[in-house]
Amino acid sequence: MVARPARGGEAVEMLRRLVLWDIDGTLLTTGPIGRRALELGACRAAGLAEVPWVAMAGKTDPEILRELLLLAGLAPEDVRRALPRALEEAERVLAAGADRMRADGIVHPGVPELLEALSSVRGVRQSLLTGNIAPNALVKVRTFGLDRYLDPDVGAYGTDHPEREALVPIALERVEERRGETYLPEEVWVVGDTARDLSCARAGGVRCLIVGTGRDGFEVVRALDADAVVENLAETDLVMKVLAGS
Repeated sequence: MVARPARGGEAVEMLRRLVLWDIDGTLLTTGPIGRRALELGACRAAGLAEVPWVAMAGKTDPEILRELLLLAGLAPEDVRRALPRALEEAERVLAAGADRMRADGIVHPGVPELLEALSSVRGVRQSLLTGNIAPNALVKVRTFGLDRYLDPDVGAYGTDHPEREALVPIALERVEERRGETYLPEEVWVVGDTARDLSCARAGGVRCLIVGTGRDGFEVVRALDADAVVENLAETDLVMKVLAGS
């Protein structure tokens, strides 16, 4: 909260919140195209017919692609050379697959209603904090019409750093540079669906809300030591109190 002078000289508390949304498993699920884009990106960059299956939840796109290429047998120096092209190819595949994403994917329960409700509260800014590279993040939220509630220019992405735990400071610096806004740690929420979202928030010294709509499910994430845990985002009033309560 920031105290602002009111008429008569009295101080009035103004709400300030920065809500940083994870995408996959939190806001939406893309269907098979999300995984396929990264796998094809790795294959095309390295001339491979296929790559091994890897767990992707909570990881950045560069981290996933590096793991795919290493497990496929590439030497570390070859992985470094192939990674930029792998990212470019993954971006192309996902952009071309937007229609398939729209058909196969889903927006998780309560997400549009909550984003809209938060966007109507003065002093709340919503952006993205995700392991996706920025172009892939934007394709995903635009495909499902969620971008109108968000300010993606002040978010942080896998494009910015391959380690998720480094992303919160990037977002805080970006929102100060581009919007002239600074936030106290207790005014910033990372919302995600995995332990990596929580570790990212903790590394940045900010709060974390974990939802149970990701691959791990609610029974797993409910045990995490987050500031708040909910099964899904369908209870708009409850989640609003968590994220925008005084």
